[in-house]
Amino acid sequence: MFSYRKPSSSRIRRVTVAAVCGAALGGGIPAAQAQTAGSPSPSAGQEARQAARFWTAQRMANAEPLDAARTAPGGTGPGVAAAGRPQGTLFKGTPLVGTFFGSDGTGGTTWHCTGSVIDTSVRNVVLTAAHCALSMKSDYVFVPQFVQGAGPDQQPYGIFHIQHVYLDPRYTPDKGSSTTKGASSDLDTAFARVSANQKGQSLQDAVGGGLTFTRPSGYTQKNVTVVGYPSYQHNSTGQAVKCTVPTTQLPGYRQMSMTCGGYYGGTSGSPWITDYQDGARTGHVIGNLGGYNGGGNDANVDYISYAPAFGADAANLLANAVAGQDPPSGLPPYTGLQLPGGAARWKSATLMASADYTGDHLGDLLVVWSDGGVTLYPGDGRGGFGAERRLLKANGTWTHARSIAGGAFGGTRPGLLVRWSDGEVTLYPDLGTSGVGREVQMAKPNSDWKNAVQFTAGQFHGAQGATDLLVRRSDGSLVLYTGISSGSFGTGKRLVGANGTWTKAALLSGGAFNSTSGADLLVRWSDGSLDSYSGISAAGLGTRSRLVGPNGTWPHAQVMASGDFTADHTGNDLVVRWSDGETTLYAETGATSLGTENTLVPPGS
Repeated sequence: MFSYRKPSSSRIRRVTVAAVCGAALGGGIPAAQAQTAGSPSPSAGQEARQAARFWTAQRMANAEPLDAARTAPGGTGPGVAAAGRPQGTLFKGTPLVGTFFGSDGTGGTTWHCTGSVIDTSVRNVVLTAAHCALSMKSDYVFVPQFVQGAGPDQQPYGIFHIQHVYLDPRYTPDKGSSTTKGASSDLDTAFARVSANQKGQSLQDAVGGGLTFTRPSGYTQKNVTVVGYPSYQHNSTGQAVKCTVPTTQLPGYRQMSMTCGGYYGGTSGSPWITDYQDGARTGHVIGNLGGYNGGGNDANVDYISYAPAFGADAANLLANAVAGQDPPSGLPPYTGLQLPGGAARWKSATLMASADYTGDHLGDLLVVWSDGGVTLYPGDGRGGFGAERRLLKANGTWTHARSIAGGAFGGTRPGLLVRWSDGEVTLYPDLGTSGVGREVQMAKPNSDWKNAVQFTAGQFHGAQGATDLLVRRSDGSLVLYTGISSGSFGTGKRLVGANGTWTKAALLSGGAFNSTSGADLLVRWSDGSLDSYSGISAAGLGTRSRLVGPNGTWPHAQVMASGDFTADHTGNDLVVRWSDGETTLYAETGATSLGTENTLVPPGS
């Protein structure tokens, strides 16, 4: 359903800027002071004044772009329309966005990336991309609303020396590069602490405000404004470029994608702002230009750009910057949004179920494969999953599993119910990361449970802590079982008698889609339509709502499971495995509409 680029292998690399001025500036301050600096000190502005003696207007004008990888030879420059695409507009800039300069270019000086002012209690934090921060040396300065041709003292808000940069140690660029196409490109975000300007003003005091760090509600946004500074090769006036466009998800990554021309080298790090206004001193920033391949597609065209969507990782990194503390090292490698194995393997995922099998109060995904293997993917609570835990190797027994459901069936911890091809039903009450555990027989072989075509679990009668079972039988009847315990299905109540309609129910999944107590039912019908039933109880199916009408796409949904996989900690996240192996998470699905679509396994991978 989406195109996909396979991640490259990469190595871990972590670089911070030493909090001293380089030889070109002639001195500096101790690193410890740089990391704890908040309000300007009595000597505030000394570093900026030293830097201003080096950074003449001529040196700024001659600075070469260090992040030129996004430059597309023969591409269309800003302000020139191409093929009907949106095109960035050059303008005088905004106080909250600027660019960086350093003295490490091949020609002596470097014009490097874009940064933006973040509103924090320490009032001296700049946002940019991690692949930009990796290349910054000790003499770098940040210039808000840069004006080409003006020296440091003529810049609208002065210049600010970079004291220390903060980036996630799990960001792993490819060998010989500062960027990556791997999963850790999701972490291509960095923050820098800066000293006061030449007048001794803090960054926020000088520009009059800052952007509010904000986690987006999803990858799909109607209007996002991206402001950056393209390199001089495509921008002889040195102006900023801006564009307001909708965004979508970059499939397989925690990243947003936009289409707008003019975002050449120099725009890496640009803020993605949801409520931008020219000259404003406030706004909400949800990402920064960067991510996959440094923020652009494989063709390096200037009109497709990416940005990591801010989440807990970026929020923690910002907290580190505010506290003046480097993030902890020794964390497990970042695995990203994707489930491992690729689409070819996931075509063999025959059954899925969810419950908190790791005991961390987050939903985990359990998968039974066509070869009888069983694996567990611990959820991270942010829409992603940890390393695969193999519970059973390929075997002949579990190839006979026909339906599974996860839940606390009368026990103190979640277990797994399995209906086998011969009608036997068994409960695994102790399933965990070490294996499936002991087996409890719930129904004997050749029982009437052979006619239980599908079942799904949930708190359908609204009880806290109890899990019920909703069963669709081959004749179309529906039966709700409550009070389930080890060895007993409790009380069965027929909600719908034998009929022709429910024989067309292709998939069932129970989840908390209505934001009320108890579970709801999601049904994928044979014609591709998708319905929810809210308020299910022994009295009936409750209220029916249509999410998707008949269509040609959803008949390709082969397996569905619902669970608590995202930050709202509600069992309203729907995982779908499609016929081509693509696997999708619809985060925070409601009773009347699907949630935000996130690609867990891209097609053709």
